[in-house]
Amino acid sequence: MKKLKAQLCLVSLAYIMAASPALAEDDKTQAAPVNSPEILVTANKRQENINKVGLTITAVSGAQLAERKVTSLEDVASLVPGLAYSPSTANTPIFTLRGVGFNESSLGVYPAVSVYIDQAPLSFPVLASHSAYDLERVEVLKGPQGTLFGQNSTGGAINYIAAKPTRTFEAGGDLSYGRFNQIEGNAYISGPITDSLRGRVSVTGLNSDPWQYSISRGDKLGKQSYVAGRVLLDWDNSNGVRLSLNVNGWRDTSDPQAQQLIAIRPTFSAFTPASVLTAPFAPANARAADWTASILDPATGQVNSASGAVTPGTAQSVNFTPFSNRSLIQGSLRADINVTDSITLTSQTSYADFDQKQRTDGDGGAFVTFDLYRNDGYIKAFNQEVRLANDPRRSFRWLIGGNIESSHTFEDQLLRYFNSSNYNPNNLYINASGVTNKQDILNYAFFGSTEYVVAPKLTLKASARFTQSRNNGNIGSYTIVGGNVDKLFNLLGTLLGTTPFTPITIAGPYTLNSNNVPGQAFIRTLSENNVSWRAGIDYQATRDTLLYANVSRGYKAGSFPSLAASIYEGLQPVTQESVTAYEGGIKTQLLDRRVSLNGAVFYYDYRNKQVRGKFNDPLFGALDELVNLPKSRIFGAEADITIRPVDGYSGGPVRSAQLQCVGASDQLFRRSPALHSEMVRHRQR
Repeated sequence: MKKLKAQLCLVSLAYIMAASPALAEDDKTQAAPVNSPEILVTANKRQENINKVGLTITAVSGAQLAERKVTSLEDVASLVPGLAYSPSTANTPIFTLRGVGFNESSLGVYPAVSVYIDQAPLSFPVLASHSAYDLERVEVLKGPQGTLFGQNSTGGAINYIAAKPTRTFEAGGDLSYGRFNQIEGNAYISGPITDSLRGRVSVTGLNSDPWQYSISRGDKLGKQSYVAGRVLLDWDNSNGVRLSLNVNGWRDTSDPQAQQLIAIRPTFSAFTPASVLTAPFAPANARAADWTASILDPATGQVNSASGAVTPGTAQSVNFTPFSNRSLIQGSLRADINVTDSITLTSQTSYADFDQKQRTDGDGGAFVTFDLYRNDGYIKAFNQEVRLANDPRRSFRWLIGGNIESSHTFEDQLLRYFNSSNYNPNNLYINASGVTNKQDILNYAFFGSTEYVVAPKLTLKASARFTQSRNNGNIGSYTIVGGNVDKLFNLLGTLLGTTPFTPITIAGPYTLNSNNVPGQAFIRTLSENNVSWRAGIDYQATRDTLLYANVSRGYKAGSFPSLAASIYEGLQPVTQESVTAYEGGIKTQLLDRRVSLNGAVFYYDYRNKQVRGKFNDPLFGALDELVNLPKSRIFGAEADITIRPVDGYSGGPVRSAQLQCVGASDQLFRRSPALHSEMVRHRQR
């Protein structure tokens, strides 16, 4: 096998400026001022001081999020060293943590970095699009997760902790105005309803004008418009029963981001239109891009039933301008019941319903070579978890439980390409390939965790989780009237098929099966199981210094691609990947806790990494394909320091510069929340 090599390095340089109250307010670090309460996190599904947890965690408070107007996934990523965010070509979010991510655009694909709201999983990446508002804090756990959280992941986990209902009446809000006529607002109201019932209602919204402009026409794209809301109810009584209800939702009609064309490599240059070969490339300006607006669509004209050619002058103009309309409603109910004085039963139930209608332009030009004219779909995800835990103040702490997930995803993509080299007489002028991808997923798991204080300063930790996953995939291909794919595949079926077949219609499915015969949907079941685990040791060297070491393994489930391929090879699922992580770190506070220093070194052994590769489709040419890379590795180190020279303020690292290298081509300078030094080397072989 040909070896694949890639390098990823991330180097951060920062310097400390003289602190003043004004500068101190610009600090974004996870540590609290000297006089403020300790930072509590729930990485082990119980509240603990972040400096006493032997894991690499970044926690950002709700006050810091509000001060910096953090309302998007991209904003959250900018606050966490090692965390990167990018949208896919199909407008789905992608998180990468310490170089571990999955650049996949399909809706029904599990992420490498999982996201939760109050420990309820947002199972698929797009569901987390608008959760970063009215928060108590955000916790980012680095490294493989899954032994305690309800969804396995190889990169890490992000847990949004919503601001809780208060016991006294509170209300607040803010309104801001910015570039491109951007208006953003946030508001909340919170307080008691009865002696035992409290409630909180919060809303956020944003609206702005377009920010990208077409380099060929001058019209604009990129408007933002969304609104989100959340209702929380907390109820408790004297019998040791506590209930928490979270109902939230959002609607987003923002434009998908346009692509920037930087090069063209036609598959069959003889059939590539001159308008494509001479198209202008995007300049070095993030706002300058291009996309298709209105264009003559040959499928709307008089199409010859035999050759597929369209009669000149009969095609009509069709609007291809990108748009998006997405919505989510999610509800979760958590119950905590004191079974005994030292044992608590917790049940967490959640359900999410997501719908999407959108159109995206994937070629970065005013032509149609790779435009998803239709990219619709839905996600319906149910999760149930039950667990038992003893008193966390005991020297021997344990937690056991299980969870089940039932998810149904559907995606309908229609790809248009009548300005591509595939649109030629040899292919009967094909120009429209559609695919539907339906997945019925059932996961169940059992997990347990223990911690034992063997000596006053020494704690041993171990946890494990068994997961069984079953994914029933059904992928079908189709075309449209005038799309001509049905004509071509009926011809291929006649020439290549070994058995007679019934000619397909525009509804397909047209993909050739193993006998080179069209007409059958690709139906497969992907059944997988795994055991994720973690073992570690914490050593409290002094009251303010914690040393820790962990070894863990995490998994990410496989999935089916949303792809209109001509043969079954391109529709095969990718199988589960795993990461075995070795990590050691230190958390310490110096100079009467005015200086906080955290550091870690890590090594990841990556197996069967899931990536989007390429395969040579015999009809469509080079197409995306989901593949597993057998082996790769990641190793690096990171550190952050926080200085509080004055009580009540976090001063010091208020400015930094960060250099990120991918291959040796990309440089990114950004403001960092703390003095942060991280070096990562990613090698695939």
